[in-house]
Amino acid sequence: MSEEKGPHMSEAAEKRYLLIINDAPYGSERPYNALRLALTLLKQSAARVRVFLMADAVTCAIAGQETPNGYYNIERMLSSIARRAEVAT
Repeated sequence: MSEEKGPHMSEAAEKRYLLIINDAPYGSERPYNALRLALTLLKQSAARVRVFLMADAVTCAIAGQETPNGYYNIERMLSSIARRAEVAT
């Protein structure tokens, strides 16, 4: 006897994630960690990722950022995500 699985039970079902970022790109690790999580989720074939930038986080999307010493380039991380996910401000 085979057991039928609904679309929500399928192992290959698409998983959706929404990450809301509201901190400025530098001075806190929150935007960096959220973008790092988004990049990791995008490596999964069944993941659909959306990143929403609000408040101070909209400055993450400014082109030509000068990255402070010791920080990752948030603009570069966000560009990589934008090519594979959905980004809204």
